[in-house]
Amino acid sequence: MEEVEQVKAEALQIMGVFQLLPKLVVFDLDYTLWPFYCECRSKHDTPYLFPHSRGILHALKRQNVHSAIASKSPTPDIATTYLDKLGIRSMFVAEEIFYSWTHKTDHFQKIHLKTGIPYNSMLFFDDDNNNIQEISKIGVTSILVRNGVNLEAFRNGLAKFSQNGNAAKKNKQKRPK
Repeated sequence: MEEVEQVKAEALQIMGVFQLLPKLVVFDLDYTLWPFYCECRSKHDTPYLFPHSRGILHALKRQNVHSAIASKSPTPDIATTYLDKLGIRSMFVAEEIFYSWTHKTDHFQKIHLKTGIPYNSMLFFDDDNNNIQEISKIGVTSILVRNGVNLEAFRNGLAKFSQNGNAAKKNKQKRPK
């Protein structure tokens, strides 16, 4: 638990650097929050998270930034069982866990409908570059992770989100009335 608190403190410090924070951070599950595919495991297995995942989730909650899940897992029953076993399910305002042929655009439409949060106020972490490319097209700041969500990816995501938000503000200011 000590490591979780340390990561949480570092994540809070990172968040403090940015004036503009997302209203919602969306996470993939497999190879983003945890280092395995649900469909290759059993409900009876003991799940575990990447080392920084829990601390980052707690930091977001502390700063009142909502979290959600967008997963194309073909085994949503196993995924939700793992979220319960890990004690993190209550941290998410939306869980869209279902298989789809699309690149999670259906997941994000449902998350948007549930939360009312605009796409440009969201930050998304995923290990699949195809999902990153497609979700970026709808206005979500999207970050590719190679070794799960960690403090470096989190910092990079917040920096990119802040840049995108500041660029949008400048564009609004430049428009003639």
